Amino acid sequence: MSRRETYEARTEELLKPIAQANEVEIYDVEYVKEGGDYYLRAYIDKEGGVNILDCENVSRALSEALDQEDFIPDAYILEVSSPGLGRTLKKDKHLKKSLGREVEIKLFKPVDKCKEFAGVLEGFDQEHITILEGDSLRTFARSDIALIRLALDF
Repeated sequence: MSRRETYEARTEELLKPIAQANEVEIYDVEYVKEGGDYYLRAYIDKEGGVNILDCENVSRALSEALDQEDFIPDAYILEVSSPGLGRTLKKDKHLKKSLGREVEIKLFKPVDKCKEFAGVLEGFDQEHITILEGDSLRTFARSDIALIRLALDF
């Protein structure tokens, strides 16, 4: 397991009782370097969406737990937020919740001269994701997908 994966997993373990106490679910945890700064991001969600108070309460409790454990030697910025409307679907649990919903897929390399596709998420397995694009099913190898997220429909 990489350093990043270790930090994310340990943070998620610390976050579990905090999320439960605040009646939110953990959507994702990521540890990334952007520019010269490291960010530890916890995305939380709940039915009807999270609000600023949810984020504030979880952030304070998580910050205290991280200070006690002190397992990340780098200086980092802690952020707690909602995954947003156009949320990225990274894990199987995200895909499962999004079955039947409109998604956008961006590929690493073009297929039929196109790198972006949109359609209704019809299914997935360990190796493939299938969408209904118009009247046709289109299946993509997961390894070819750079990004899949919920489509914003305004």
